[in-house]
Amino acid sequence: MTRRHAGGVGVSPTKHHALLAAIVALIVALSAAIYVGVSSDDGTDRHTLAGGRPPHNSAAPASTGAWVGSWSASPAAAEPGTEMTGLAGFSLRNVVHTSVGGTGARITLSNLYGRQPLTVTHATLALSADGTAAAVPGSMRRLTFGGAADVVVPPGRQVTSDAVRLRVPHDADLLVTTYSPTGAGPVTWHPRAQQMSYAAEGPHADDLTGVPYTREVEAWRYLTALDVLSRESDGTVVAFGDSLTDGMSSTIGENRRWPDVLADRLRAAVGDDVPRYGVVNQGISGNRLLSGGLGRPADNPSGLDRFQRDVLGRTGVRVVVIDLGVNDILRDPLPADPDEDSAEILDGLRELVRQAHAQGVKAVGATLMPFGGHRGYTDAREAVRQRVNEEIRAGRVFDAYADFDKAVRDPYDPRRFLGEYDSGDHLHPSDAGYARMARAVDLEDLVGSAPASL
Repeated sequence: MTRRHAGGVGVSPTKHHALLAAIVALIVALSAAIYVGVSSDDGTDRHTLAGGRPPHNSAAPASTGAWVGSWSASPAAAEPGTEMTGLAGFSLRNVVHTSVGGTGARITLSNLYGRQPLTVTHATLALSADGTAAAVPGSMRRLTFGGAADVVVPPGRQVTSDAVRLRVPHDADLLVTTYSPTGAGPVTWHPRAQQMSYAAEGPHADDLTGVPYTREVEAWRYLTALDVLSRESDGTVVAFGDSLTDGMSSTIGENRRWPDVLADRLRAAVGDDVPRYGVVNQGISGNRLLSGGLGRPADNPSGLDRFQRDVLGRTGVRVVVIDLGVNDILRDPLPADPDEDSAEILDGLRELVRQAHAQGVKAVGATLMPFGGHRGYTDAREAVRQRVNEEIRAGRVFDAYADFDKAVRDPYDPRRFLGEYDSGDHLHPSDAGYARMARAVDLEDLVGSAPASL
C-alpha cells in the first residue's frame, strides 16, 4: 500500500505532484510554527509576563548542558511572627548570588515549616540591577510549575519550577519573586543571610522598577535553590556547615563567605587540572552536628538529620566540604571527658562521610577553627577541638581535608585567631579570614569521586 501511494500505481502524475506539493507545504508550515515557538523568548519579548496560562515548557532552554547548582540556602526555621497568616498578600523578592552561569534556570521553593498549603500565584526570575530590587530590563521571566503559572506547595514539601531560558551570568545577583494571596504560616526562611532581600505589599512579582519593595529583610523566604543549565560546569560542590560556612560577620551584600571565594577560585582556575563546579552554601548559623532545635520539623535541624536533604539532594552534587562541630563543643554545658566528647563528634562526622560515599560523593573535611577569647572558651573545650583535629589530620575521617585551623590561627597563640582574620568576637572570621579559609582548600582535592571504602 505504501509503495502504491508513493510510486503512483493507480494515481495520475498530476495528482501525484499536487499531493507532494501539499505535503511539502504542510512540512514548511509546521517547521515555521516550531521555529517561532522556540525562538520567541529571545530576552526582549514581554509575552512571558502576559496573563493567562502559558503552555508547558514554553520558555524551556533549547541548548544542551548539565544542570548544576549555582546557589542554594538550607531551609533553617519557621519565621517568628508568621505562625497564623504567614505573609499573605505580599510579594517576596529574594536576592541571590550565582556561583556559575548558564543558558537556563529553575528554582526550588520550600514549605517545610508551613502548617497549611502555600499557594503561589505569581513567580518571576530576573537579573538584578546592581544588587537592588530593580530588574535589568528585558531579563524578567514568568516562572511556571508543570506548565501552570500557579502552584500549591503542601506543608512539609517543596516544588521545583519549570526551566526558563535566560542567560544567567556567573558572579551575578538574581531576583526571585513570589506572590501568595492567602496565608500559609509559618513562613519557611533562612535568617542571617548576609544579604538584603525585599518585600512589597500587593501583587508586584512582575514589577521591574523595585519601587514597591520598601521592606528589607536579611533573610531568604521560601526559596532554597537556583539551578542553571550550564555548558561550563558539570557538577556541584556543597559547602556544609554552621555560621562559619553561612558567613556570619562577613560584609552584608558583598558575598565574602568562604564558599563565595571558593567559587571565584574555581572559576579563575578554568584550564588548570581542576573541576568545573558550581558551589552552593548549605550552612546554617548555630547548626550542630549531633543535635537540632525544637519543633516538628525541628528549627535548625542537626547536620546528621539534614545531610540527606541539604547535601545529597542537591543538583549534580559531586563533592561535599564539611565544616561542623564547633557548636557541639561550645554548647556542651560541661565537657566531662575530652576523649569521650571528641569521639561522639568524630563518629558523627564519619557517619556523614558514610552517607556521602553511599551515593558516590567525595567528602572533604575541615579542621575546627580556634575560639580562644570567646566567652564560651574553656580548656576542656579546647581539648575536645584539638582531639577532633588530630583525627582529621591523621586522615582517619575524610577523603581529604582543608586545614582551616592552621590557616587562620595565631602562630604565637594557636588557641586564637590571628588578629586580621578575627571579626572581633573571637569565633567568626573577618572578610579576610573567610578568604583565607577558601584559599586553604586544595582545588585538586575536589577532583575525582568517593572511594569504594574509606
